[in-house]
Amino acid sequence: MNTPRVKGTLFVCLPVLGMMALILVAWAPGVVAAPVKMVPESFTQLAEQVSPSVVNIRTVKTTKVAEPGFRRFNRSPGGKEDPFHDFFERFFGDELPRNFKQQGLGSGFIIDSEGYIVTNNHVVEDADQIKVRLKNDKDFDAEVVGRDPNTDLALIKIKGAKDLLAVPLGDSDRLKVGQWVMAIGSPFGLEQTVTAGIVSAKGRVIGAGPYDDFIQTDASINPGNSGGPLVNMDGEVIGINTAIISSGQGIGFAVPVNLAKGVIEQLKDRGEVTRGWIGVAIQEMNGEMAEYYGLGDSKGVLVADVFEGDPADKAGILPKDVILTVNGKKIETGRQLTGMIADVRVGDKAEIRVLRDGKTKTFSVKVAKREDEPIASHRPKRVTEDELGLEVATLDEEMARQSKMDEAGGVIVVRVERGSPADKAGVMRGDVIREINHQEVRSTADYEKAISGTGEQEDVKMFIFRRGAGFMVLKITR
Repeated sequence: MNTPRVKGTLFVCLPVLGMMALILVAWAPGVVAAPVKMVPESFTQLAEQVSPSVVNIRTVKTTKVAEPGFRRFNRSPGGKEDPFHDFFERFFGDELPRNFKQQGLGSGFIIDSEGYIVTNNHVVEDADQIKVRLKNDKDFDAEVVGRDPNTDLALIKIKGAKDLLAVPLGDSDRLKVGQWVMAIGSPFGLEQTVTAGIVSAKGRVIGAGPYDDFIQTDASINPGNSGGPLVNMDGEVIGINTAIISSGQGIGFAVPVNLAKGVIEQLKDRGEVTRGWIGVAIQEMNGEMAEYYGLGDSKGVLVADVFEGDPADKAGILPKDVILTVNGKKIETGRQLTGMIADVRVGDKAEIRVLRDGKTKTFSVKVAKREDEPIASHRPKRVTEDELGLEVATLDEEMARQSKMDEAGGVIVVRVERGSPADKAGVMRGDVIREINHQEVRSTADYEKAISGTGEQEDVKMFIFRRGAGFMVLKITR
């Protein structure tokens, strides 16, 4: 089974760097430094400890492919016209579909003596047969207990195996960049392959799904390593190897084990993963927006939209609120917020503190089950030309309806004069202006009043909504 790939290249040469560091310490005159151990003396004991828990996974998947060059007779054996000729000709042309057995491979690791094994979803997805081979070369049939495509994790189980050795799960939150790690798996079908490297980065977002939070490592990972463990020097799993850079230059990604623990537990108990949902569309806060809200160095996540009838709407949360904490924990990124809400048990209440109009408010939100995420359909809409180089119009109910905006209010930018202050600030046609210097704008009259109320040398800060980007603050310098 091929491992997902992302683009990019990085070259690393640890031995050379290590030698350079040692030479510099040795040659520095008058400097007394403690010796730095750059590389562990051996990974042998660690490999011997973990490898019995690592398995090779082989799958068979049936797919339909067209068999080229297969010509059908137009007549039946009795000489009559084949009544199904037109049907096949229309749907298949000169190609007849046939079943094709596609083989895949991956890795996994045993988490308990009952035979439960963690691997990647893409390793076992749609598989007709799953074979698991232990380190002692014994083969077993396996069945899928549950899968979670959102995190690319799956739990399978084998029966009849004895004396299974489980590998302990560690704490990926304690993992530090630069720490040594080891990967074990079956790259290209080469079972029990051991590679070592360091943690290159944490919290990587590679576009694999809504819960991207990958550990990046330079421990060599290749197709077939998918689902295998990334372990620390204590022999604990701290990640599940999942993806690699397309050029294969020593950049791999692993799902943090702390993210996987809750998924594994739910798959084991119920065969599926249930996640919390409060019904908001969110976006990150950039520096200008944080300044506009008076947050300073503090962070939060802006509520771009609230879906009608969902928990946040019922609790009283509004668009343009800034979510600061959930259950007392600070929120700094949208992914952090999504992950925290997802981990709240359905039916439980989440205490959400927001910033609104310069004041903090706390709402108790009863978390619902996350289904397929709704898509918010927004479109900005129409006024008169002014000194800033803008022509705008009031966003009335008819415009809002036709543009599928949830509500009327605000003014839409109809035209931006090239080279004008608004153009230089980044204002675009179709932007919907909701506030100017913290004054609400619901009509062209509000817009003109807000603009005329600013000094000739005063910056104009516009709080706008832009389709495809959400809310943002643009500062126009006159």
